[in-house]
Amino acid sequence: MEPEKDEEKGGKGPWPPEEPVSKSWVLRYNSPVVQVSLIGLVCFCCPGMFSALVSMGGGGQVDTTAVNNANTALYTTFAVFGILGGGIYNILGPRATLSAGCSTYVLYAGSFLYYNHHKHQAFAVVAGALLGVGAGLLWAAQGAIMTSYPPHGRKGIYISLFWNIFSLGGVTGGLIPFLSNFRRNDAASVNDGTYIGFMAFMSAGTLLSLAILHPSRVIRDDGTKCTNIRFSSVAVESREILRLFLKWEMILLLPASWASNFFYTYQFNNVNGVLFNLRTRGLNTVFYFAAQMIGSVLIGLVMDSSFKRRRTRGVVGIATVAAVGTAIWGGGLAKQLDYSREHPPEHRLDFKDGVEFAGPFVLYFSYGLLDSMFQSMVYWVIGALADDSEILSRYAGFYKGVQSAGAAVAWEVDTKKVSFLNQFIANWALTTISYPLLVILVLLAVKDDDDDDKAEDNKYTQFTAS
Repeated sequence: MEPEKDEEKGGKGPWPPEEPVSKSWVLRYNSPVVQVSLIGLVCFCCPGMFSALVSMGGGGQVDTTAVNNANTALYTTFAVFGILGGGIYNILGPRATLSAGCSTYVLYAGSFLYYNHHKHQAFAVVAGALLGVGAGLLWAAQGAIMTSYPPHGRKGIYISLFWNIFSLGGVTGGLIPFLSNFRRNDAASVNDGTYIGFMAFMSAGTLLSLAILHPSRVIRDDGTKCTNIRFSSVAVESREILRLFLKWEMILLLPASWASNFFYTYQFNNVNGVLFNLRTRGLNTVFYFAAQMIGSVLIGLVMDSSFKRRRTRGVVGIATVAAVGTAIWGGGLAKQLDYSREHPPEHRLDFKDGVEFAGPFVLYFSYGLLDSMFQSMVYWVIGALADDSEILSRYAGFYKGVQSAGAAVAWEVDTKKVSFLNQFIANWALTTISYPLLVILVLLAVKDDDDDDKAEDNKYTQFTAS
């Protein structure tokens, strides 16, 4: 569907720009900060709880086979609907897209409650496949909202705001199994109350998703809208999604997209799940996501405030993540050489083990720090490529689709019992390859703020001259 036209401007779209409207009250309901906070709360309740569930290793089960198979199915469908999700979001709008996506998280948690009693994988695998559909819808909507609503100079801060609220869900979710199983330091799997607690939060997130406004109703502080498109069409979205695979910007983004969830399987199953006992895995989850909150703030400040020019901030941010990532993966290699799939640790660590516990705990905490820094960095780059919600929903969908394809492969690799060391090397290599390609993308595709100002001035001059 064509963009809305302004009759008084002769049908020439949004130019010349309207006089800025005072929208300075930051807590108005249709402000970007409120809407980004709301999508953060939705993700606190749904993906945040899901992340806490899977980060325990094996989904809280001693045997990782069920969760590996469920997550392989999940990320396979996620790969498809992540890419399609941006188009679906543009057609249906955020409320229908988000509520449909959130409802599948409840089913997934419920499938493990069922598995706790019957040990049948089929329900978990089907629920995983359905969650992949729902997650594709949710994350495409989330990506569009988080990257398109903020003004240029504050995208890093808004991404950090979202990531902190979302990660607080992982912190809260980690407390559920830790407190529910505190007295069960030799338990094989979490109790029913753990899964019921996750389901309660996920149900609340589904209801909360109905509070999200359409981007055409969200007004920035300068009076501009996040998009001039109210509804798109299937034909338009199909054509634009196919074009993504030919865009050189998306090709440069591929390795980072593939890597950004690939390392979860290794970190959750083969670090947290292998090195620590059940209750300590829950405690580790709390600090893993607390580390994400710290990491997102740090990289948000670097990419918004370090230098005046936007390209320079992008390059410095990528270099910062590369340096931190190299140090953390280096520490991870030192620990990984101490154990293997064939020769696991003699006993699983408990948080009361003192010095023996401290080193692996700091490593796992650092993995959480790197996760949020890496993903926030990628989201910043995506957000710097455009401003319109309609365009960025497709970019975010592409990112989540490729990311999920990588995750599906990673879960299947672990199911095939590939060595821990080989999985580790693959993760380090994938993230390392991403950095120079992202630098090229920033230098070639990201405009500096003064470039945008000049372009808008030229556009206005051309309009008035005609």
